[in-house]
Amino acid sequence: MGSLSYLNKYLYKYRGSLLMGLLFTIFYNVFGVIQGPMIRKSIDSLSVVLAGEKNVAEANTQILIYGLVILGTTLISGVFLYFQRKTIIGMSRMIEYDLKNEIYKHYQQLPLSFYRKNNTGDLMNRISEDVNHVRNYLGPAIMYSINLVILFVITISIMIEVNPTLTLYTIIPLPLLVITIYSVHNRISARSEEIQKSLSNLSTFVQEAFSGIRVLKSYSREKKSIDQFHSMSNEYKDKALGLTLINSLFFPIILFLIGMSTVMIIWVGGKQVIDGTITNGNIAEFIFYLNKLSWPVASLGWITSMVRRAEVSQGRINEFLNTHTSLSSDEGLMPTIKGNLRFDNVTLQYANSKTKALKSISFEIKAGETLAIVGNTGSGKSTIAYLACRLYDPTSGTISVDGIPLKSLDLQYYRSYTGFVPQEVFLFSDTIRANIQFGKDHATEEEVLMAAKQAGLSDNIAHFPEQYDTILGERGITLSGGQKQRVSIARALIRNPQLLILDDCLSAVDTQTEDEILGHLKTVMRNKTSLIISHRLSSVKLANRVIVLENGEIKEEGTHEHLIQKGGIYFQMYQKQIVDKQTNVQEYL
Repeated sequence: MGSLSYLNKYLYKYRGSLLMGLLFTIFYNVFGVIQGPMIRKSIDSLSVVLAGEKNVAEANTQILIYGLVILGTTLISGVFLYFQRKTIIGMSRMIEYDLKNEIYKHYQQLPLSFYRKNNTGDLMNRISEDVNHVRNYLGPAIMYSINLVILFVITISIMIEVNPTLTLYTIIPLPLLVITIYSVHNRISARSEEIQKSLSNLSTFVQEAFSGIRVLKSYSREKKSIDQFHSMSNEYKDKALGLTLINSLFFPIILFLIGMSTVMIIWVGGKQVIDGTITNGNIAEFIFYLNKLSWPVASLGWITSMVRRAEVSQGRINEFLNTHTSLSSDEGLMPTIKGNLRFDNVTLQYANSKTKALKSISFEIKAGETLAIVGNTGSGKSTIAYLACRLYDPTSGTISVDGIPLKSLDLQYYRSYTGFVPQEVFLFSDTIRANIQFGKDHATEEEVLMAAKQAGLSDNIAHFPEQYDTILGERGITLSGGQKQRVSIARALIRNPQLLILDDCLSAVDTQTEDEILGHLKTVMRNKTSLIISHRLSSVKLANRVIVLENGEIKEEGTHEHLIQKGGIYFQMYQKQIVDKQTNVQEYL
């Protein structure tokens, strides 16, 4: 129960609902068991009439009164049951809401390194399935536990007062009922988890198939995909049918064990009626109490299973909630950002990696300058972009902005001055307008149009039937690669950033569009700082300086002309790209 203690703060927060639920449970059970003596008196009245010891009219009046009392207490008990469920189950829903918000807020505060180590499916399960298991503990498990304790105390006390011997025989099968239900429910839980995994795998497969539908069709893999789906679907079906078999045996077992208790009451009670120890009404009263106890006692196994699952789930949730971000702001400074960015002997080694992504990198971009970083794949270009946005902190060395260590700046404040276009474009399944406006809160229509124009996107959008209201598919699947990149650029430009970081975001556009975008950027980013990362040397035309990276180290630095004259790595890359371009033109002709 250690991990579940984390929820005590929520139980304390909603203690009013919990106490009211406890009160409603007491009243519900008190009015519920009042029906027992009324049933006994009704049966005894009939017995007396049948024995000829009482007038029929008088007995009818008494039975009518007892019946009205039973009806009235049933209605009152039902009202308290409604309020019991409303308060306790409502409390669990409120805690579920708070817990999900806490988890999601915590997710947003965790660094990028956290998401490199954990897959999306696992994160989704913890905020959905695990929270649901916890809610079952906070709602049904607590409610039925309280109800069981109160009902057991009240009912057993009355039964012992009426006849201790018959009480003992009545409750003998109940522990066996608990053990059986606990065992069966554990099997159900295990099968349910297997089914959940199969369903998750099936959902993931379908999601990937839909997301990669272009690749699927271009390689004519539809039939294989259908066969894989059938195989996974059959696996899910077989496991679901296995669970159905266990469920079909569940309630017959419960009814059999409850029936055993009923037989014990009739057998032992019948002997005592013959001996004159108890009346016929007592037997009916005990059967009523048995039926009242059966489900709460039977639910004990279910409750235990729910608590176990909730403890495991809360442990998984706590594992993430106890993970804290390393990207803290030492002083929380919020000065006006001019954009002078400096890397001083910066080294970065990713977690669980044996090699260093960057090795003693030092450079400076003065406010208003444009620096281009080029290099082959895996040279560490994107890592510099991540560090400049402070998505990571360096393993060693210092990064400063306007002479202030980046760690001393308020993180959210600093990022509000930056515009980052990552190499891997991500678009939301929303309109083009909403995707561009994502870069700036309350962006006006004029700002959206201007950002789209600066990104070289406005002409494309003009040909869409819905234009800026065009709904993009998942991850922007309805757009081409170049169009997606330009939407991402527009999203950054609408922020009017003081520091713009472009991470190889022009790779999917043609040369003419690239020139158009770079021309707009030259105007937009005048007197502002730009960091352009690319493997295409045509993208570095705006740069005041160029840095060449190789294996995480700066190998060359200078202007485009200087590096060409030097005849080093940059010159070789330049020559290779010219040759490749000429080859492509000849092949096209």
